[in-house]
Amino acid sequence: MAQVSINSDYSEWGSSTDAGERARLLQSPCVDTAPKSESEASPEGLDRGTTSTLGAIFIVVNACLGAGLLNFPAAFSTAGGVAAGVTLQMGMLVFIISGLVILAYCSQASNERTYQEVVWAVCGKLTGVLCEVAIAIYTFGTCIAFLIIIGDQQDKIIAVMAKDPEEASGGPWYTDRKFTISLTAFLFILPLSIPREIGFQKYASFLSVVGTWYVTAIIIIKYIWPDKEMTPGDILTRPASWMAVFNAMPTICFGFQCHVSSVPVFNSMRQPEVKTWGGVVTAAMVIALAVYMGTGICGFLTFGAAVDPDVLLSYPSEDMAVAVARAFIILSVLTSYPILHFCGRAVVEGLWLRYQGMPVEEDVGREQRRRVLQTLVWFLLTLLLALFIPDIGKVISVIGGLAACFIFVFPGLCLIQAKLSEMEEVKPASWWALVSYGVLLVTLGAFIFGQTTANAIYVDLLA
Repeated sequence: MAQVSINSDYSEWGSSTDAGERARLLQSPCVDTAPKSESEASPEGLDRGTTSTLGAIFIVVNACLGAGLLNFPAAFSTAGGVAAGVTLQMGMLVFIISGLVILAYCSQASNERTYQEVVWAVCGKLTGVLCEVAIAIYTFGTCIAFLIIIGDQQDKIIAVMAKDPEEASGGPWYTDRKFTISLTAFLFILPLSIPREIGFQKYASFLSVVGTWYVTAIIIIKYIWPDKEMTPGDILTRPASWMAVFNAMPTICFGFQCHVSSVPVFNSMRQPEVKTWGGVVTAAMVIALAVYMGTGICGFLTFGAAVDPDVLLSYPSEDMAVAVARAFIILSVLTSYPILHFCGRAVVEGLWLRYQGMPVEEDVGREQRRRVLQTLVWFLLTLLLALFIPDIGKVISVIGGLAACFIFVFPGLCLIQAKLSEMEEVKPASWWALVSYGVLLVTLGAFIFGQTTANAIYVDLLA
């Protein structure tokens, strides 16, 4: 592949190239990547990573599947039924896979190893800063969604334990949703979020995979052999309007967003080649598509238009198989929150150090105080917002718009800039085709983000 000459000037803010520990940011929980060396900077560099092709597929699937699974039945309902939902997912999958390939291409061309490093190197300072701010906001919003999920599942479990499935809200004060979320967060999430390093990612990854597949299996089984007391609402067969179809896009973007962690996964492979990576992400996205479609179709057909934004809330509280699924989701979210917080905190730390012009090695003494303060502020803000925004659908719609930026906008900008940099080395036809495709990605992502923002403002005004 032709080597691309692209902007890699990080010194415009007067800080060193490693300020903010960018090399450690947002790496996949299962990926161990070594620092870049001189041999890696050349095409002949060997031993760039230890991850096999099959292992890379597993990691990408694991990064893709998560709590967004619970919202897919509601997304099918929003889109207007099974046909519209499946068509929308299949159409978006083409752009999702191409975005992952573009990021690998730009990572190889710029010799950068994380998502935001690639954006910084290819697109320059302004776009790089916007990317890091978007990552911080996205991880912050996802942490809020995680706390809401914990509260949703705890409400159902407590209702069974209180032997009052239909009216758990009228119980003692210690069964109140706000108290249980706060107690769980302070006892488990906060202690796991304070450490500088996170050493339990591999357990969180395994737990997340087991929980996701179990939830999917239960939803499919409950559709095939439904409980007598479950009666579906209206089963939509066509969308009310084209705008209704577009309203389901943020949920799909949130579910399939693994682009931020994809760059470290690519660089951890034994043979980090764009062609091989294309096969990896295609296989991974097909697996994720099967899981999301199974959950979305069966969950929607089980409850119809009456499905909750969190599909597990639609099932009876006393169903033990579903109760186990709720427990899996809670455990998965408890370990996933600290990882997302770590990523967001690292980006905030990097922005602060770069603004101050301080390399991290010279500021070890203050790092601990800053880390504790940043963790407490992040934790308390996400907790307060989760307590007063009980609808996970609203949160996912907002962060789904940001996910569209990571899937479409930034990869599209990287492709455009990379092609502009090698304009003289490529045939005009292919050059224009790729630049046009980059423009299409940016336009699509901007449309989804803009529509999501406009819908959120409209709903707030109506409220």
